[in-house]
Amino acid sequence: MIKREILNRLTFFSTIYPIVTVTGPRQSGKTTLVKKAFPDYKYISLEDPDIRMIAINDPRKLIEGQEKRIIIDEVQRVPDLFSYIQGMVDNPDFKGQYILTGSQNFLLLESISQTLAGRVAILKLMPLSISEVFSKGKEDMNADRLIFTGLYPRLYDKKLNAVDYYPFYIQTYVERDVKLIRNIPDQTVFIRFIKMCAGRIGQLLNITDLANSCGITQITAKAWLLVLEASYLIYFLQPYYQNFNKRLVKMPKLYFVDTGLACSLLGINSSDQLPMHYLYGALFENFIISEFFKHNYNNVMQPELYFWRDKHGKEVDLIVSNENKVKSIEIKAGKTFSYDFVKNISYWNKLADSSPENSFVIYGGDKDISISEGNIISWKNINMIL
Repeated sequence: MIKREILNRLTFFSTIYPIVTVTGPRQSGKTTLVKKAFPDYKYISLEDPDIRMIAINDPRKLIEGQEKRIIIDEVQRVPDLFSYIQGMVDNPDFKGQYILTGSQNFLLLESISQTLAGRVAILKLMPLSISEVFSKGKEDMNADRLIFTGLYPRLYDKKLNAVDYYPFYIQTYVERDVKLIRNIPDQTVFIRFIKMCAGRIGQLLNITDLANSCGITQITAKAWLLVLEASYLIYFLQPYYQNFNKRLVKMPKLYFVDTGLACSLLGINSSDQLPMHYLYGALFENFIISEFFKHNYNNVMQPELYFWRDKHGKEVDLIVSNENKVKSIEIKAGKTFSYDFVKNISYWNKLADSSPENSFVIYGGDKDISISEGNIISWKNINMIL
């Protein structure tokens, strides 16, 4: 088993809070993680129809009188269960009583805010990070292969073919998860909408254009984007609003949590096709930015991640704000360093009066290079920045 970076934080919070919730995309490894972390806990899965009926009809029977602590998997499928759990954790000295998992962030947080506020720690488990994959001796994996394959654990554990895996993933997602959040009568249009989102990776979010392309209203497009975000298929990178006396772009950018899924939606059938694809640079950018989100979530930190762009098209792909230090990062898919890579961060350094030591270019090559304008880092060594 690949040891997950979040494991130590998970066990730590179970010694502080009576309830720990692990949320994240479907098949990101939540069940495997909590079973490994808490092997003595009783395990209950609400994906099982029989167990779910007991939880719906007689929730007390399900959770009362348990001698062992309990893991409840996919707990959002029975929202009423949260009220009963609330009554079971009134003893402040009983830590780590319940470990809950769920793949629907919106439903979970809504139920938690109503019934379990102050009693629960919430952790987010994303697909594997680059360092987690490399920890199992996969150093031979190149960036293109990782981008195309994606980083869902099951692909590596079961040695599955990405071309087969993702169509089933989307089908399961639409048939099971989306229905829990929102009634979408025309699933064909919704899947087309997801594909349209994949075609806009790394672009400023233009809801009008997205809605028109799918033949839906802007209100529907906004609602569907919330569904995709709540179920961890996409995320938004917000603009950095620091005032530099320039007119700044204020729309977020759209990215996918996993590039393998995005490649499947784009009809890419092998890693060999990537360098010739019109979205190759955007997919590499997505791949790298997702690593920063994973790092923050694995360390239970709120991501302070942004991009910067002015009305003249000057742009920095990623701004990392942490402990009063701001890092500027450009992301380039090219495997050979070019001084064109540093033009934007040089412009940023002058505008923001920032030091080159806090400026980085992450690129598709293998060698790290130090130049006066900043630090050139291979994608393989991204942990140097994280």
